[in-house]
Amino acid sequence: MNTNKPAMQTYTSAAQQTGLRTEAGNKVLRNTYMLLSMTLLFSAAMAWVAAAANWPYPGVMITLVGYFGLLFLTTKLRNSVWGIASIFALTGFMGVTMGPIVNAYVNSFSNGNELVMMALGGTGIVFFSMSGVALVSKRDFSWMGKGLMIGILVAFVAGLGAYFFQMPALSLAVSSMFILLMAGLILYQTQQIIQGGETNYIMATITLFVSLYNLFTSMLHLLGVFGGED
Repeated sequence: MNTNKPAMQTYTSAAQQTGLRTEAGNKVLRNTYMLLSMTLLFSAAMAWVAAAANWPYPGVMITLVGYFGLLFLTTKLRNSVWGIASIFALTGFMGVTMGPIVNAYVNSFSNGNELVMMALGGTGIVFFSMSGVALVSKRDFSWMGKGLMIGILVAFVAGLGAYFFQMPALSLAVSSMFILLMAGLILYQTQQIIQGGETNYIMATITLFVSLYNLFTSMLHLLGVFGGED
């Protein structure tokens, strides 16, 4: 009588389930990267339009209302085809808010173009580095989720305080915090996709897009303070 058969069946079943999770995760990851690429291109195009037309920055309150409103809409529609249209509306809106910001740096500093390119390069390096770690590492980063949520909330509230009370030192600290938090969020979210913790590629795309947006703006802020030339 083979007493090892149940154990072997359990091992085979677990291996099959792991394989299915990996295959599903890879599919979500491919869809996420494809949609992320398209939304980044669309957002960049809208930023270029806003910059070329010299549109003014809409202000923090309009930006927040527009962002959270479209985020809520996209979350509600995430399981339908309208979720695709909604995420393009969200990322396009964020692109429109980005155009005036880029214009401000280009026009305010003699090396403004270099600052923008450095921020873009830094954002790309962080994204590909964290994504690479998530793809190849065997470590479990799921423990980061709660800490990231709390850290982002604290940084967000601190950022509002720095803006409304005109506190430059706090603003620099918030930008530094966001760079670290967004790098961690990219790592966490990518592994969640791979391991099956995030199965909706629309929501995964939003998380990665917002991470990249905050990374870029935070890096640009720090570069402008420490490397900007009048």
